[in-house]
Amino acid sequence: MTGMGMKHLTKLGVTTVLSTILLSFIALPSLAQTDSETLQKLIQRVDQLEKSLAETKAQLAEAQKTVAELPAAQAEKVAAPPVTVKTGGGEVLTIKGFIDGTFFSQDQSFEFGNGQNAQWPSPPQSAHNRWFSGGDMRNTRLTLDFDGPKLANGWKVHSVIEGDFFGGYNGTGAFSNEQETPRLRLAYVDMQKGGTTIRLGQDWSPLFGNVPVSMSHIAFPLGYGSAGDIGWRFPGLYIYQDLTGKNASTKVQFVGGIFQGSWNGPGNNLGWQSAGSVGFRPQIEARFNFSGKFSPNAAWSAYIVGHYDSKNLAGVNGLNPGPGPKHDTLSGKAYEAGYKFDVAKFMLQGNVYYGRAIGQQFGNLTQFGDISGWGGWMQVGYNFTDRFSAFAFYGVDNPNDNDVRQWVSAGGRLKNWQSDVMFRYKIGPYALGLEWLHAQLDSYSAITSPVMTTDGNQIALSVMYSF
Repeated sequence: MTGMGMKHLTKLGVTTVLSTILLSFIALPSLAQTDSETLQKLIQRVDQLEKSLAETKAQLAEAQKTVAELPAAQAEKVAAPPVTVKTGGGEVLTIKGFIDGTFFSQDQSFEFGNGQNAQWPSPPQSAHNRWFSGGDMRNTRLTLDFDGPKLANGWKVHSVIEGDFFGGYNGTGAFSNEQETPRLRLAYVDMQKGGTTIRLGQDWSPLFGNVPVSMSHIAFPLGYGSAGDIGWRFPGLYIYQDLTGKNASTKVQFVGGIFQGSWNGPGNNLGWQSAGSVGFRPQIEARFNFSGKFSPNAAWSAYIVGHYDSKNLAGVNGLNPGPGPKHDTLSGKAYEAGYKFDVAKFMLQGNVYYGRAIGQQFGNLTQFGDISGWGGWMQVGYNFTDRFSAFAFYGVDNPNDNDVRQWVSAGGRLKNWQSDVMFRYKIGPYALGLEWLHAQLDSYSAITSPVMTTDGNQIALSVMYSF
């Protein structure tokens, strides 16, 4: 129950007492003239009011006890619930999101970009004027959550629209760096009944699992496509089915997805003309989620997920004809497992995967071809106080060297390590974080060239306000 709810209960109790007293004074003059039956009814009414007051006091005491038992972070959330709006169609709209700004300094250019989407250092190694700095607001995010009306047979509608500002920049001129372009992240509609959710629209594939805690790397999480963190969002059909009851000590959920095929060429990636679009070649994934509690202050969760897809490398209308393995049908496969433990002030989480030909899912260092490899990451966190925390991250992605040299003509990425340390101060919806990111990439400039190593560092101070 929220703080506002408790205040309402308290007000209700006081109002009830005053009403009882007032009713008694009003009734006194007429009591002398009424018969015994009317007097008895009045006494019964007073008894009912006294009983209602006692129940209200009990509810208030229970609510105070519940809030007192909540961790500090949850209590803050209870005291300040999200803002909701009722729309003309009867839906309840919840507006939420965050403003996130990062002020950073780097000694090397990174891919997928500098600032909030930096993942691995971009060769060659910088030699002069290595350090540069800037500010980045692109993580800023807005989510509209529509809780729709109930339909027939117990079904109800729910939908989400979510966007951020990683859609590029408005132009390339001197002022473009401060004119970020919005992009759509999620857009889906749910049909819900009990423990079943049927989702149509663009959502995260089940391969996208745990997310490392960071204040500078949010839309592009730590290790994303670079050190063991994989998965992408696609339009498709998703099924969420609870396999255990709400009161089960260990909860199990099944997640299935069938969504559009995807690859890098050989045709127009923006016109559904790539190898993953030939014929009907959807990606298919299945995942099982497990969760439970060791004690009131200790929770755990884990998941396993499998992936399969097929690409026709000749492309739509045979844009890439010819013999050889680079023109054949290519199957993509992946297996992933993840875990998370929250025990009192301590947190441990991570995942590990093995995959083949899953560049469209940010696997194998985000490289496209018949490339196999593995990756994984882990993060440990500790809350020194309710407001001050520290987190340490380490991840690696290691594609097969021979596969990379066969399928990537130049600039192939052979291995990448990434580490990150963050200190965070958080009070209510406001947070301030200081991070140091370090990454080391092994790559080559041409197929027969020797391995070269590129290092990069980023120091970032980030501020976030969540609403």
